Amino acid sequence: MSHVGVGPRAVTRSVAFLTASVLAVPALAGCSSEDPSGKPLAEQDVASAARTRIADGGTLRWAVDSVPATLNTFQSDADATTARVAQAVLPSMYRMDETGRPVRNPQYLESAKVVGTEPKQVVVYKLNQQAVWSDGREIGAADFAAQWRALSGKDSAYWTARNAGYDRIEKIERGAGDLEVKVTFSRPYADWKSLFTPLYPKDVMGTPDAFNDGARRKLKITAGPFALKKVDTGADEVVLTGNPRWWGEPAKLDEIVLRAVPREKRVSELVAGKLDLAEIDPDTADQVGLAAPAGDAATGTPLMGPDGTPAAGSDASPHAGPQGRSAAAALRSWAIANGSDDEAAEEEVLAREKRRKAEAKRERRQKALSGFEVRKSLEPAYTQLALNGAEGPLADERVRRAVARALDRGALAEAVLKPLGLPTEPVGSHLALSGQAVYADGSGALGEQNAKEARALLADAGWEPGGPVEESEAGEKAAGAEKSGTGGEGADGGDGEDGEESDGGDDGTYIVGEDGKNDGGKNDGGATDQESGEKHSGGKNTAQGGAPGAYAPKGTAAPAGSAVAPLAKDGEALTLRFVLPSGPGSEALRTVADRISDMLKKLGIGVDITKVPDENYFKDHVASGEYDLALYSWPASAYPATDARPVYAKPVPAADGSLNVAQNYTRVGTDQVDQLFDQAMATLDEKKARALLRKADSRIWAAAGSIPLYQRPQLVAARKNLANAGAFGFETPVHEDMGFLKKGSAGAEAPASPTS
Repeated sequence: MSHVGVGPRAVTRSVAFLTASVLAVPALAGCSSEDPSGKPLAEQDVASAARTRIADGGTLRWAVDSVPATLNTFQSDADATTARVAQAVLPSMYRMDETGRPVRNPQYLESAKVVGTEPKQVVVYKLNQQAVWSDGREIGAADFAAQWRALSGKDSAYWTARNAGYDRIEKIERGAGDLEVKVTFSRPYADWKSLFTPLYPKDVMGTPDAFNDGARRKLKITAGPFALKKVDTGADEVVLTGNPRWWGEPAKLDEIVLRAVPREKRVSELVAGKLDLAEIDPDTADQVGLAAPAGDAATGTPLMGPDGTPAAGSDASPHAGPQGRSAAAALRSWAIANGSDDEAAEEEVLAREKRRKAEAKRERRQKALSGFEVRKSLEPAYTQLALNGAEGPLADERVRRAVARALDRGALAEAVLKPLGLPTEPVGSHLALSGQAVYADGSGALGEQNAKEARALLADAGWEPGGPVEESEAGEKAAGAEKSGTGGEGADGGDGEDGEESDGGDDGTYIVGEDGKNDGGKNDGGATDQESGEKHSGGKNTAQGGAPGAYAPKGTAAPAGSAVAPLAKDGEALTLRFVLPSGPGSEALRTVADRISDMLKKLGIGVDITKVPDENYFKDHVASGEYDLALYSWPASAYPATDARPVYAKPVPAADGSLNVAQNYTRVGTDQVDQLFDQAMATLDEKKARALLRKADSRIWAAAGSIPLYQRPQLVAARKNLANAGAFGFETPVHEDMGFLKKGSAGAEAPASPTS
């Protein structure tokens, strides 16, 4: 899942890639020549149109991954659809702009500012005087206070997923008037803008029973451009309808129907006319040619069969034989006349008829899809390679750094994004994406791809090329990790600096949590945060047991084109287990893994690819630490000091003796990184906070627990006459502006939604 835009921060990184938020940053700070944040690599693609061009009414049928188990975004089983519903029906004090930065939402908030810092930080919110709940009650201090009490962590009767930020509030009071809310913090909190988005009514937050159960399947009271009509688990859909008490610009659509449709079935649903908007996978977009014009029939060129003759059903086909005959009889006569006997002619008739039906089906499919287009951008999320530093070879930082420096991140990004026509720049930060205020490329702390230096790191860790490998009782070579896939030893190649790999796919990520089957942070897993010395020493050409003669000095690169000897240490080969999901739709991810494997083999590092069922991939392998290498995505956050800290915090021993890793599934962390996060979270100086976070990111790069690769592509199939919807990029969707173009408007010639 993928989420659309940066959703309510309550659905956080507790499950990777659900939604996100981040550090208090200036809303629209300009990027000077000294500002490394840059601008977003890709703009959103939503077919923007003025409201005057959009027709009133209609139903938007929008594909989602699941019907949510809860509508309370602050519960552990909230998912991307929970966040999407909240964006449409609940207040948000701040929303994300096109650069991924928080901006005040004027529909609810006239102003919000820090009015005091000594002795305590105080923030005063002035609410829009028109803002009311759907029952007519004003949005006010009572709602803010109820949400704070529920999420503060002080009452264990509330089953909350997290309390970050709310645990720093000391009290909430009514301000100078009914429309003012005064929030006093017990400790300074830089990310105060992240709070109260979404804001639930006191009816939901007021009691543990209402919080735990009352908002799981219904929201009686809302305050957005849309209201919740129903959650229909039988039909696998959530229905939103226009809110008659909405004080802003009225919603153009009558209804939004969020339909749970598996990714592999979305194309057929589009063809059947049952969807208007659906996020799709890159291979799906390429397979069906959504962005291309309809096939040869549209150009007037005869459709040709596999044998090079005109396909059945075309004007040049023998099926268009003498008038009054059946197509089959005409074909049979044509075949016999061209030298075929009766039996062969009959087989030809059947084969041609089969091709004719297949072609007719293709034409119908192409015609149906001609009413759609692919809108593309980059998601506010990035794909990373995770290196498990808890045990095995990767517990040694030198080995992790060697693996990281073997990667040609530019080549990986290009393989995924170039075929889609999207920018191919690798991601340079763990904490933000290009365009966000915190962004700066911190990869220099690790260093660029360099095979020679990678080999030196391996050699320093004790891993030697061609070293002796002990045989196990079963006669198999011992390895540094469990082996359950294809071996990766003894690959041919050069010195690893040429960046050559196998052909790539489109998208190299597994979207953790998007299938709704993973419980993220609840599976912390046990592991030790040790820095063992079990690692490789590769950088020399001497191979024990090799032919006598002169050998190059230790650290000398192998000649180009020579075989790379596998690395070994203490009788064990250096082999890493690369765990990947095995289900449909994971082909591109596996292609990216193959490319990474090829890069590592050039250093003599073996890779065993282990494919596991999708439903077990994250919970039973990534979260529990049963892997060496893995691919998955993290969302970008507008509040990284708060949201990224549990992802990169140093694991700590729990009371029961296990290791509490929070969301740090690589098990790699340092005290210094934790301190930098804490300092950034406590400073109200935005410039200083950015500097602290960028420094933290550099330290995360240096530890080499996770390696950002590229920003994820965002591909959305949208009906051509649908405006203000599609690939939203960073920006929060404006639901009231979505709709179908009026007849006669540019782009409105496409078939309208059957329900519009």
